[in-house]
Amino acid sequence: MLPFGRGWRSLAAPAVVRARLQRARNNGTAADPEFGTSKYDVIVIGGGHAGVEAAAAAARVGAHTLLITHKIDSIGQMSCNPSFGGIGKGHLVREVDALDGLCGRICDLSGVHYKVLNKRKGPAVWGFRAQIDRKLYKENMQKEIMQTPLLTICEASVEDLLLTVPEPNHPGKSCVSGVILGRMGDQPSIGLAQTLEKLGFTMGRLKTGTPPRLLKNSIDFTHLQKQVADDPPAPFSFLSEAVWIKPEDQLSCYLTHTSPEVEQIIHENLHLSNHIKETIKGPRYCPSLESKVLRFPNRQHQVWLEPEGLDSDVTYPQGLSMTLPPEIQEKIITLIRGLEHAKVVQPGYGVQYDYLDPRQLSASLESRLVQRLFFAGQINGTTGYEEAAAQGVVAGINAGLRIQGKPPFIISRTEGYIGVLIDDLTTLGTKEPYRMFTSRAEFRMSLRPDNADSRLTFRGYHEAGCVSQKRYEQASLMKAMLEEGMEALKSVQFGYTKWRQLIPEARISPHHNFPRSALDIFQHPEVNMEMLARALPEPMKKFAEWKPLAEKLKIEAVYGLHVVNQKLEIEEVRQDEALCLPEDLDYFTINASLSREVREKLDAHRPPTISAVSRIPGITPAAVCNLLRFVKANHGSAKQTDNSSRIAEPLSDTELLGQRKFEATGTNRSF
Repeated sequence: MLPFGRGWRSLAAPAVVRARLQRARNNGTAADPEFGTSKYDVIVIGGGHAGVEAAAAAARVGAHTLLITHKIDSIGQMSCNPSFGGIGKGHLVREVDALDGLCGRICDLSGVHYKVLNKRKGPAVWGFRAQIDRKLYKENMQKEIMQTPLLTICEASVEDLLLTVPEPNHPGKSCVSGVILGRMGDQPSIGLAQTLEKLGFTMGRLKTGTPPRLLKNSIDFTHLQKQVADDPPAPFSFLSEAVWIKPEDQLSCYLTHTSPEVEQIIHENLHLSNHIKETIKGPRYCPSLESKVLRFPNRQHQVWLEPEGLDSDVTYPQGLSMTLPPEIQEKIITLIRGLEHAKVVQPGYGVQYDYLDPRQLSASLESRLVQRLFFAGQINGTTGYEEAAAQGVVAGINAGLRIQGKPPFIISRTEGYIGVLIDDLTTLGTKEPYRMFTSRAEFRMSLRPDNADSRLTFRGYHEAGCVSQKRYEQASLMKAMLEEGMEALKSVQFGYTKWRQLIPEARISPHHNFPRSALDIFQHPEVNMEMLARALPEPMKKFAEWKPLAEKLKIEAVYGLHVVNQKLEIEEVRQDEALCLPEDLDYFTINASLSREVREKLDAHRPPTISAVSRIPGITPAAVCNLLRFVKANHGSAKQTDNSSRIAEPLSDTELLGQRKFEATGTNRSF
């Protein structure tokens, strides 16, 4: 065994997990208490959203896997909001599903309100989202995980890791930690957190919160804005032809807003808010109500009233996260329209937890300090079920591959939002809970929800072995039909007059009477595959009959040329992403095709490399390419730089409050 400490970095490999064993299950049978023996190849610590995906992925790769969790009955528990997906987050769910992950299929069996967000914009930024029945999700996830071959589930508390020097004939174990360290409210893994610190890992502290839960029958929905679900609802999984619930049985969400009186009460009681007193960073994009009032004063803030399940009498008020005393929370709630008589079932509260600086991980999510030790989920500084699941599936795949001596499975920024997520974490780090948005991805047109299968399923099948034969065959069929459909669309050509006769709805300019293909006509927003099938039964009818295929053909027709151009840009950037930028570069005067907004962002961030430029939110691939061409033409190539120590540090709520006090009174008081 090796002593803990920095002197043994990169030599140690997890061999034994020391735990307090309470009970174990393996598809209904007991697990061996000596789970540190050679019986298991991969050990996953924590049964949250990252842990279950990691355990299932490792098992799919072919590794005998042990999942250790504090409480088996809590697997699949949605500890915060009762929803999955959203803008950016929905992309992650689709990509997890493309790798045969679990959460997408479970959502399709458990949702009560399905809606695709951002439908007014292009398909590249559509956000698949669903309100989930907490009880159903938990039941369905536990059923799925209990039936996973090669996976044993054990109820225990992990307190320590025992390490050995890896030997050629004894490669050791792979260990994935997806557990939350030291979080208030749940049984914490404080011993494990202390072990990681002893091993030399740099740790930090983050905070998050949850809103009060309200009794549904005490809410007056009469005058609130109603949001109905989509009809038909769009499933998350590529394997799901439809979701489990009928369109007419879906539940609705309702929108209300805070009032000026709410803001006044919050200002009067800020000194009572635990999270405002502390300097620990909270989530920027899911802030507490106190934080929103501080950062965006004199505004009405949205409050979405979301159902928690078909049989639940509890409503989740999205947007009312707060840590004020319960009596103050009740007073605030009664000042919101529709909630005048609302009863609080459970007050809102805040939690703090330890996290690991993710820059200590490689792109496979393996630790750089301890071999075969992987980390995934909230422990890496992320927030959200989707971000956790995305990391879990990658960590689980790579843990299994590591034991088999195979190359790691890496998803690049150009291949998926999962790649964007992991690259951001492992290269830039984070000082606040990280959340995924479409704006974080440079190549959004290529990373759409509809093509996650073509981007990742084939790689997952051939390179990792984590994709089932059924999914691979379906993806192969879709790919073949898509290629056949695109060729058919290109092959049919007519002039203006003929197309107007065939499809009068198409807005085709009479000034261009040269032959046009069906693909050109299909690009018009008002034209769909059903119209083409009516006009040209042969060969278009069979493509219209398979709805997912028809939708993909439409998207490919619209995005086709743009995607081709973006692929060229991707390849150009990939070849020179390590190119250094001159430190004295004046972005406002250089002779490059850059918008004013892009120049301002470049000047504010001062990125050291082309790769760093591509990570700046709002910088388009075209802008990256234009800057790359300018630098290569005028400054030549340069060495690679190390940007591992750079992390943007936004003001905390405490600092912001102090700044406001200073501006108002001339004194800087810290609360």
